[in-house]
Amino acid sequence: MAKDNLNTHSVISVDFQKALGDRYLSYALSTIMSRSLPDLRDGLKPVHRRLIYAMYQLKLNPQSGFKKCARVVGDVIGKFHPHGDAAVYAAMVRLAQNFSVRYPLVEGQGNFGNIDGDSPAAMRYTEAKLTPLAMELLHGLEDDCVDFLPTYDGEDAEPVVFPACFPNLLANGSTGIAVGMATSIPPHNLSELCDAMLLLIDKPESTVPDLLRHVKGPDFPTGGILVDDADSILKIYETGRGSFRVRSKYEIENLKNGMYQIVITEIPFMIEKSRLIEKIADIVLDKKIPLIDDVQDESAEDIRIVITPKNKNVAAEVLMEMLFKMSDLESRFAVNLNVLDKNNVPQLMDLKQILRGYLDHQIVILLRKSNHRIQKIENRLEILDALMVAYLNIDEVIRIIREEDDPKLELISRFNLSEVQAEAILNMRLRSLRKIQEIEILTEKKELEDERKKLQKLVDSTSLQYKEISKRIIDLKSRFGENYIHGKRQTKIDPLVKNEIAADWSEYIEKEDITIYISEKYWIRSVKGHALSEQKYKEGDQERFVLKCTTLDRIVLCADDGKFFTISGDKINRSRGFGDPVRMMVDLVASSNIVDVYVIPPSSDDLFLLVSNSARGFCVKSSDLIAQTKNGKNVFNLDDGEKMQYCLRVEGDLVACLGQNRKMVVFSIEEIPIMSRGKGVILQKYKDGTMSDLSILKSEKGLFWIRNNKVYNLLDLTLWKGKRASSGRLAPTGFPRDNKFQVIPEGASAGDILASSV
Repeated sequence: MAKDNLNTHSVISVDFQKALGDRYLSYALSTIMSRSLPDLRDGLKPVHRRLIYAMYQLKLNPQSGFKKCARVVGDVIGKFHPHGDAAVYAAMVRLAQNFSVRYPLVEGQGNFGNIDGDSPAAMRYTEAKLTPLAMELLHGLEDDCVDFLPTYDGEDAEPVVFPACFPNLLANGSTGIAVGMATSIPPHNLSELCDAMLLLIDKPESTVPDLLRHVKGPDFPTGGILVDDADSILKIYETGRGSFRVRSKYEIENLKNGMYQIVITEIPFMIEKSRLIEKIADIVLDKKIPLIDDVQDESAEDIRIVITPKNKNVAAEVLMEMLFKMSDLESRFAVNLNVLDKNNVPQLMDLKQILRGYLDHQIVILLRKSNHRIQKIENRLEILDALMVAYLNIDEVIRIIREEDDPKLELISRFNLSEVQAEAILNMRLRSLRKIQEIEILTEKKELEDERKKLQKLVDSTSLQYKEISKRIIDLKSRFGENYIHGKRQTKIDPLVKNEIAADWSEYIEKEDITIYISEKYWIRSVKGHALSEQKYKEGDQERFVLKCTTLDRIVLCADDGKFFTISGDKINRSRGFGDPVRMMVDLVASSNIVDVYVIPPSSDDLFLLVSNSARGFCVKSSDLIAQTKNGKNVFNLDDGEKMQYCLRVEGDLVACLGQNRKMVVFSIEEIPIMSRGKGVILQKYKDGTMSDLSILKSEKGLFWIRNNKVYNLLDLTLWKGKRASSGRLAPTGFPRDNKFQVIPEGASAGDILASSV
C-alpha cells in the first residue's frame, strides 16, 4: 500500500501503561468471575454449571439411560462454553469421581480414572448421566426461580445460577486459582450442614462456635483422620483461612512369631496412591527409615497398602510417626474460603457468612417460585371464569361463534371478558363442551384460590418462608443423609490434644560416621567415614565446607537473611555424583547466601553468637536454631539492607569487635543477651564506617596475630576492655593491616598456625 493512501486519522495515541493495565484488568476480572471462583449460591464454576445444564437439556436425569460423554461435551462447547474439549471433559470427569468430590453430581459408566492418578478413557468411550443430587441443584429451574442470560453466540440462553436446593459449595468444596486470589474450600458432610442451617434459621444470632457443634470439620471423600484440635478448627472457620492436617488411617495385622504388618486403608484427600507408594519406596531404598523391610500395594476397589517392618521390636506407632513426617501419608489441605457473592464480588467469608448467603439465596428462590406459581394460578383462574361463562351461556356462545363476523369482539363485549378469556373460549374443542361441568369448574377454582391464599401468606411472611426452607432442609437430610450411599461421615476427627508419640528416632537410625562436603555453589553430598578425600566438583565450583559428623547429627545452615535450615545427616545423598543442590533440600531463596554451617549433635546445648553487618547481635541456644520444616526458621530479624555476617559458636568468655577505623573493644560475652529470636543489641559504636571483624576469645589465651612470619600473642587486654556498645581504642601496634582477627583452633599452638601459614 502506498504511503499516501494510509489513513493517518485511524491511528490513536494512548498511554501504554494505561492500555496494558486496562486489558490486564479485563483479563483478571474474566478469570475471577468466569473461570476460577465458585458462586456462593450454587457452589459451581461456569464450566460445571454449563455441563450440568447441557445434560439437563439432553434429559440425562437419573431415571434415563446413559449417553456418550462426547455428546455432552459437544453440546457444552457448541452452545455455552467456547473452550477446549479436553478441559471440559476433565471437569466432567471430576464431577463423576467419588474420590475427587464428596457427593458426585455425574454418574459415569466406563473408565473415569482412579485414585492412582490414571487418566480416564477418551470421551467417545465413556457415558454419563446426572445423579439425584444434581437434580436437586436444578429443582425449580423451569419455575422462573433464576435469571437467564444469552449464550456467547446469542442463539440460546443459560442460567446465571442454579436454584441449588442443597448446599453444594460446602458439601463438595471447590478449588481454583484466579489472578491475585485463589479459593480452596474443603468438602463437608451434608447432614452436618443441614443441622447447622436449621440452627441458623432457628437462632439467627448463632456464632461460628455454635455452628461448629454440628459441623465437626471437613469430610473428605477419601476418609482419613483429621488431627487438628478444636481451637485450630475454630480459627479456620472464623477467619476463612488456614490448613487442615489430615493423616492416613491404618490398621495393625498380627502375623506369626510375633511379627505384624501395617495396612493403610485410607489416605489423605487429593493424594495419588501410586505416587504415595513410590515416595515410601524411595524412603525405604534410600534407607531414610531403616525400620521398613517392604511396602506393597494390595489395593483392589478399596485401598490396602501393606508396610512390613524389619523386626517385631519396632513399635508400629513409631514407624508410622516417621512415615507421617516424611511422606504424604500426612498432608495439609489449605483452606481459603474465597467465593463470589450474589453480586459477583469475590469475598473471603467465614462459615456463618457462607451458610447465611446460601439461606438468603433459598429465600429468593422460594419467593420467585411462589410468585411464579401465583401468576400461573391467576392465569388459570381467568380461564376458569371464562369456562364458567361458556358453561352458563353455552347456547349464546355457540350462536355468537356461528353467526358473528368477529366472534372474539362480540364475546368480549357481550360477557365483559378479557381478550385472553375470549381466546380461551374460541380455542375450546367441540368434544370438550360435553365435559364442562359447573361442579368441576367450581372445585378446581376453589382449590386454586386456596393455594393462592397460602402462597400469598408465604410471600408476605418471613417466618413462614423460613419454616418452609426448614421443611425442605429436613427433607433433604432424610433423603441424602446417613442412609444415602455417600451420606455417612468418611473423615474421622481425632485431635492430637495429647502429646504425639515423642519417639527418639535416632535409636532406630544406624549410627555411622560420615563426612559432608558443601561446595561454593551449594551442592551437598556425604561420604562414609571421616577420612578426607579429594572430591570432584562441577566446572567453576569448588569446596567450601567440610564437616565430620554422624548420621544422627543435624546440619544447621546459617543464611545471611537471618534464617536457619536443618538437614539430618542420614538424609544427605551419598551418590557418586556431585550430590544434591542445597536449595532442593531447603527453601533457601536465590538472593540469600550461607554464612556458615555447623554440626549439632542430638543432645547439644551449645551457644551461638549471631551478628549482623551493622554490629547488632545476640546469643541463641543451639536448640533454638533447629528448623522443623524445609522452609527454615527465622531467628534474626533484620532491617532492610541488613545481612547476618557472623554465626559463631561461643567457645570463649570474651567478645572482640574491630571497626573499619581500627578501633577495638573487648567485653564479656555475658553482656550479650540470650534470645530465641530478635534484633539483638549494639556491640560497638562507630562514627565513620562499620564493623570490620569480630572474634570470640578466651581470657587465658588472649589475642594473637601473625605478621612477617612472627607470632604475636597479647595476653593483657586491659587497655581494650570496656563495655558493650562503646567505641573502643586503636588496635595494638603491629596488628595486621587487613583488620582481621586470627584465632588459634582448639588443640593447636601458635607454632602450628605459623607453620601452616608458611
